[in-house]
Amino acid sequence: MESPTTPSAGGHGSGAAAGGQRGGWFGRDPKAAHGPQRPEQPETGESTTESARPTEHRRAPEPAGPAERQPAPPSAAVPSATELLRRTMAEIEPIADRVTSYFYALLFLRHPGLRDLFPAAMDTQRDRLFKALLTAATHADDPVTLTTYLTHLGRGHRKYGTLPEHYPAVGEALIGALARHAPETWGPQAEAAWVGAYTTISQIMIDAATEDGLRAPAWWQAEVVTHVMRTKDVAIVTVRPDGPYPFLAGQYTALETPWWPRVWRHYSFASAPRSDGLLSFHVKAVPAGWVSNALVHRARTGDVIRLGPPAGSMTVDHNSSNGLLCLGGGTGIAPIKALVEDVAQHGRRRSVDVFYGARRNQGLYDIDTMLRLQQSHPWLSVRPVVDDGPVGLLSGGIPQAVREFGPWHTHDAYLSGPPGMIRRSVDTLVGIGIPTHRIRHDSIEELVGATT
Repeated sequence: MESPTTPSAGGHGSGAAAGGQRGGWFGRDPKAAHGPQRPEQPETGESTTESARPTEHRRAPEPAGPAERQPAPPSAAVPSATELLRRTMAEIEPIADRVTSYFYALLFLRHPGLRDLFPAAMDTQRDRLFKALLTAATHADDPVTLTTYLTHLGRGHRKYGTLPEHYPAVGEALIGALARHAPETWGPQAEAAWVGAYTTISQIMIDAATEDGLRAPAWWQAEVVTHVMRTKDVAIVTVRPDGPYPFLAGQYTALETPWWPRVWRHYSFASAPRSDGLLSFHVKAVPAGWVSNALVHRARTGDVIRLGPPAGSMTVDHNSSNGLLCLGGGTGIAPIKALVEDVAQHGRRRSVDVFYGARRNQGLYDIDTMLRLQQSHPWLSVRPVVDDGPVGLLSGGIPQAVREFGPWHTHDAYLSGPPGMIRRSVDTLVGIGIPTHRIRHDSIEELVGATT
């Protein structure tokens, strides 16, 4: 899940430039950050006095008998870097808001030029950069997951305009905030662990952004060509990007409107790739949703928005013959519709079962489209589900409806919708025997809490 306000790798950096950062602030001895160190005190005690005496005056000790011998005290185990990171995390967790505020205060005070990389109003987003850094650091012992996560962030965050040389500033503020608010667990060893973890994090992101910059722009301009209101707060927005925009059905991207610069929100593509190159999104205006309200109530034909790069792994494996079990809640039906179109385009007859859920009947705003697809494709089954619905519709929510049908042991599951629906549905699917590696969803929370 990416962090909309995270300053991250810029597409203009290079591996050499990135490597050069290691010789800067993060190349220092971690002890130096604490200022002058206390001189080591000499050991005291009888052994020191004895060692000062001439050897010819020493009396050889009597050999100890079996009962007198004592085992040497075990040396204290040195904690691993990962353990040190997690101890710091545990200490700051109860005061995370305070630590986050101090982090940004340090960052903007010491490097005021970085303030322009962030939205003007940060009340709903200010903790995402800090949370991303902490979460990535504590996955340092899982290099596969860490690299996958950070590669995604590095590529996706080129649109924020951050350059490789900004990384030391962010790292300096991170270390300063942790040192201030984690006195019980902080020290030279802990600092060295965090410096090492952050160096790894920044290098992966810079390298990913540099590689991606050779293939694609940091963002695309896209003109709104149609804007259709489906309910009082749901619109289908179709745009034409200013250049080729390769993506896969089931993926998502980030959108920025001209009314809220530097504020990006994630939306799934509502169709498979089209021959005319147009892209559609289903957008629901939510309370205090800057981007969603702008797209639903303010955007009109001819307006120009920005698109980030495509992302997400909720895509169809066309080498498999497994059926597809697709669960879409609310505007989460958008990527499910794209998956259905994708299967149809590939021409293989695979069983596809769609459960389309909403709280009330009115929330099934795109049910007519889904039913038309069902009429065109005999391998597709569409079941509308509402929490409290009229006669003729399944009720009780998607998880309950899924349990009533099946079995689903030969299906791959695809989930899209509100985070609560996804969590309940995953629990249900695991409970009925579908292994987790065959359950796919992109709630943009892969390691970090972020908006969907």
